[in-house]
Amino acid sequence: MKKYFTLIIIFCFTIKLFAQIGGTNTYQFLTVQPNARIAALGGSAIAIPDNDLNLAVQNPSLLNKDMNNFVTYNYVRYVAGIGAGYAAVAHHFDSIGTFALGMQYINYGDFVKTSASGETLGSFTAGEYNLHLMYAREIGPFSVGGALKFINSSLEEYNSYGIAADISGTYYNTENMITVAGVISNYGKQLKSYRPNNNETLPMNVQVGISKKFKKAPFRFSIIANHLEKPGGLMYQNPDKPGLSKDLSTGQVQLENISLLNKTMSHVTISGELILSKAFYVALGYNYLRRWELKLDQYGGFSGFSWGFGVKISKFQLAYGHTGYSVGYGTDHFSFIINTNEFFKKKQAQKS
Repeated sequence: MKKYFTLIIIFCFTIKLFAQIGGTNTYQFLTVQPNARIAALGGSAIAIPDNDLNLAVQNPSLLNKDMNNFVTYNYVRYVAGIGAGYAAVAHHFDSIGTFALGMQYINYGDFVKTSASGETLGSFTAGEYNLHLMYAREIGPFSVGGALKFINSSLEEYNSYGIAADISGTYYNTENMITVAGVISNYGKQLKSYRPNNNETLPMNVQVGISKKFKKAPFRFSIIANHLEKPGGLMYQNPDKPGLSKDLSTGQVQLENISLLNKTMSHVTISGELILSKAFYVALGYNYLRRWELKLDQYGGFSGFSWGFGVKISKFQLAYGHTGYSVGYGTDHFSFIINTNEFFKKKQAQKS
């Protein structure tokens, strides 16, 4: 366990630095996770081995035969009344592997359209969509998977289309109850930009994660390293941050010092689950970068922290997750999974 943690930390420390990622990509809605369990675990859950279909949206190789004929729907009322959701259905083929078809969307709502002088011209809507096909196959203790995404963004009269892919692999050590995963997500390009000859990059993310479940205690601990394609470059020095001083000789603003430890931890998401039974869990997560960016100078509150729980009732899995953003504001995520196999069994039993 310590060996894997050490490799992740060394990777973040040693590779040269790149620029930060904020506001540099299009289709940012791909990074919004409506799923309750992922939200409760800090926004990253690529190394959780379970029969939760929603986890495959971040790591396709987590798809498995136990998810056969599962159907899921997720919803979150996001910032400023924006609605985001995700729906998917999975099917397993014994000789091929497990497939899932999913749709991710975000609805920005209705807007009043005005002229430059403020004259009302009508209204318009805006939304973005990601239709994707996922696949995974188990090979001994390993599982490999991938996803192909077809993206549409419609913002008033501006429309864009794109294509992206995820590729992932997961290793399961069943004896020690350790799972190690690696994912490259959202690697792709715009096929049609909003304006001619103005193509933008997609929010690619290279992740490595590990989870450990304890044999004699009902706990699972996870640590995820995010955006390893830009190690050490997720934070930036804000020249307008309150409290900064000026150099008396030059008059230049003295920027805050961001330590190497802070730069490393900005890649890290830490989470844990209390698994009380196969039918109930409680989750807690901590996202270091989110807290750094959104906390107030004198008070952090619950910024960067998240929590939630899940319960299985008969044919249904229900989950709730809460994510803390700025002080006094958080989002509520709801997830539903239906095991349709149970309905088929009931019908077959009635016929017999």
